[in-house]
Amino acid sequence: MPIRQLSETMINQIAAGEVIERPASVVKELVENALDAGAARVEIVTAGGGLNLIRVTDDGSGIPEKELALAIARHCTSKLADNIHDIRSLGFRGEALPSIGSVARLSIRSRTANGDSAAEIGIEGGRVSAVKPAAANRGTTVEVRDLFFATPARLKFMKGERAESSATSDVIKRIAIAFPAVRFTLAGSDRSTLELPATDDSPEGRLRRVAQVMGADFPANAIAIDAVRDGVHLAGHVSIPSFSRANALQQYAYVNGRPVRDKLIAGAIRGAFADVLPRDRHAVTVLFLTLDPAIVDVNVHPAKADVRFRDPGLVRGLIVGAIREALANAGIRAATSGAAGMMAAFRPGAASYAHSGPANGHRSYEAAYRASGSAGFDPARSPQRPLDMGFENTEPGNGGFGENDQAAFDAGPLHSADARAGQTETAETLLGTVLGAARAQVHENYIVAQTRDSLVIVDQHAAHERLVYEALKNALHSRAVPSQMLLLPEIVDLPEEDAERLAMHSETLARFGLAVERFGPGAVAVRETPSMLGETNVQQLVRDLADEIADNDTVDTLKERLDRIAATMACHGSVRSGRLLKPEEMNALLRQMEATPGSGTCNHGRPTYIELKLADIERLFGRR
Repeated sequence: MPIRQLSETMINQIAAGEVIERPASVVKELVENALDAGAARVEIVTAGGGLNLIRVTDDGSGIPEKELALAIARHCTSKLADNIHDIRSLGFRGEALPSIGSVARLSIRSRTANGDSAAEIGIEGGRVSAVKPAAANRGTTVEVRDLFFATPARLKFMKGERAESSATSDVIKRIAIAFPAVRFTLAGSDRSTLELPATDDSPEGRLRRVAQVMGADFPANAIAIDAVRDGVHLAGHVSIPSFSRANALQQYAYVNGRPVRDKLIAGAIRGAFADVLPRDRHAVTVLFLTLDPAIVDVNVHPAKADVRFRDPGLVRGLIVGAIREALANAGIRAATSGAAGMMAAFRPGAASYAHSGPANGHRSYEAAYRASGSAGFDPARSPQRPLDMGFENTEPGNGGFGENDQAAFDAGPLHSADARAGQTETAETLLGTVLGAARAQVHENYIVAQTRDSLVIVDQHAAHERLVYEALKNALHSRAVPSQMLLLPEIVDLPEEDAERLAMHSETLARFGLAVERFGPGAVAVRETPSMLGETNVQQLVRDLADEIADNDTVDTLKERLDRIAATMACHGSVRSGRLLKPEEMNALLRQMEATPGSGTCNHGRPTYIELKLADIERLFGRR
């Protein structure tokens, strides 16, 4: 077949295959055009999941009558000057409208602020109709009917109406978060109406818009992010670790106001929460990156959902560092969802959750009592000291406590009236702390504490597990990790570029106990491995590291393996469920939780405590 020039309609249909994947893609392109036109109100109506009808109406600047024909011509745009590296609008390629018109029935009705009347143009399967007068208010209405009627094969790949409608809702929500001053309405015969009233561009207004999209409980469980590094500004909110989801659908990322689904940003979020969330849980995040348009490429794909950064290491480091610092500075916080679940469980008719035995499969109360004797638990003779974490600046045998805590253990029972008065005064002071004063131990696993305005229930094993883990992790990363020398070096064959990357990171790897050096052009020699790993598959470990360095320019795989070992050690070395604790021990555990970042969740991502406000308790009894 001879080489020939494709027709304009065929070219637009090919482009539509990349730009218009489904009805949600059409909505995204049309709404972005409305926002670029300065709209303060955007209304979207759909039918049949968007396959039968999509109508987007805005009150933006409108399109002059003489430019309507250009608006549906390929690669015609008003948003891009002569510099492709200085893109400050959502759209810029000039492909969306002609692509939609090539596979659907498209009509555009528009009126400018100074226009005496509106004008309308239509395009059906690539055939353009003449511009004609129309009646309309200021702004633009774009109507798309019978999507993909001109390419019936594409219809076979569409999902059901419910799935397509859900994808459209997600697109609107993602865009709406970035434009809080714009009112969005999504309605139609196939959906309940979604209405997002306008707020403002202040941080408070943005958070109100986020609450509209993600639920009113997110602001109460969120931590603010605000950090700058080398001209890159990161702002937004992330959830506290105990407020997580089973998937990453509620992770929203924006680059210069553009919603993106970027692998680097998603990986950075996952890395920042690696120590506080299990692998099957995901944080809820809304992050805004603002940087010079010249150092980010948004022209990677026609859909404009992917971006490329000139310095990806800078962006990743900023996200990971800012989130971890925010989590550390936020102190200890409990998710409000825990209290809500407790309230629901207390209501009449709630499901009963029977407790068939000791939590986590540990020994029973009777076994703990027999081991401790009639005097109760004595840390001095226990084979498993409850708070023996090996913190720095503590004496051997001190169990990781400060002087006052250890003195409380050594003092024995308080019998005198003066002693009881002093104890009451101390307890009164503790009521003003975050976790309050310990009042009781329930089912030999849960510490009940009281603050001035709430009741706190702590899982003693989960809480102490986090404390031990943090102490082990700090010791692990504060000095070089001990290594063991291999009797014979392990030679790992790799592509030359992977070997070069590993050699460049050899100093960092050596700090984690892995000694790697070049062994010819396409191999590396491993002479030492971290002692904590024991017998390990060196070949697989090195290849995993090479893959991660190629993707993210980090060596987090090795660090995560060491942290997992520390987490396992912490789990087995923590206070067990079924252990009797004295009041002094319980209070000491609460104080150490307050002083340890991330102690709101255990190593497995479960909450370590739940807080129930006094006002909620009073409502349960009808006192409010």
